[in-house]
Amino acid sequence: MADQDSKNKIADVPASNEAGQGEPVSGEEVYNGKGAAGPASLLPESLGEAASSIENLIEDHEEEVSENGRTVKRRGVYLLPNLFTTGALFCGFYAVVAAMRGDYETAPIAILFALVFDGLDGRVARLTNTSSKFGAEYDSLADMVSFGVAPALVMFSWALGDLGKVGWSAAFVYVACAALRLARFNTQVGVGDPNFFMGLASPAAACIMACTVWVSQDQGWVGGALPGELAVLVAVLTTTVAILMVVNVPYHSFKGFDLHGRVPFVAILAVVLVFGLVTVDPAKILLLASLTYALSGPVEQLRRWQK
Repeated sequence: MADQDSKNKIADVPASNEAGQGEPVSGEEVYNGKGAAGPASLLPESLGEAASSIENLIEDHEEEVSENGRTVKRRGVYLLPNLFTTGALFCGFYAVVAAMRGDYETAPIAILFALVFDGLDGRVARLTNTSSKFGAEYDSLADMVSFGVAPALVMFSWALGDLGKVGWSAAFVYVACAALRLARFNTQVGVGDPNFFMGLASPAAACIMACTVWVSQDQGWVGGALPGELAVLVAVLTTTVAILMVVNVPYHSFKGFDLHGRVPFVAILAVVLVFGLVTVDPAKILLLASLTYALSGPVEQLRRWQK
């Protein structure tokens, strides 16, 4: 009854039609929202204004590129390779979060996933011809988080924190050396032999740190069960790996491998055997492989000096 009275009151109110002639509109049409612009009709305009405001707040990226010998300016960024870079950044951040929660099984695996994403973003950019200065800088910052800060904090949370000042000093040295390694690499792009890195690459160093934590987690060396001697060895290992990132020792980059051409059948068999070997004990096999690679640089350098 009250609803019927409200409709009768609405029927007595004049409303303008769409043409704006001041002709009365029936109360039923006003009640149903047909005679005037309702909230639904204003929604697209509000969304458009909001999108325009966001665009004004966030300045679009613009960079100079070389096309057919000319320098032109292009706006925007490439999505596909930067998605992989963002994935690597997320994995590095998640490794830190997992370590803070005491999850020393997930933390190293997250860093290893960051390695996979980091290996894909550059290759995807080259294959799809979507390389850019923005992508290179973004990748470098993501590497600093995933392969510099994350491994150091995971190691500190797991073992180095028990050593007091010695522990956090070792963690800081690792972060600083990773930053120096990345800065030097960025300034030497296109200089020297592309088949070699100067100093241990930060992803390889991060792999050593991650696999060390992973193996220790499998052995139960976490928390109160962590031997004090092992914590000291971890500090020495962290500092040594950090120094290897900045020394002038060449490491093979493996960029000379031709993945597009044909290979002997035995090469495919070798890949299958490697996968089978890794699945036996991933943590130990990856740690052994990464340590072997880290030692290969100094060993080769000593051989050159002897000659």
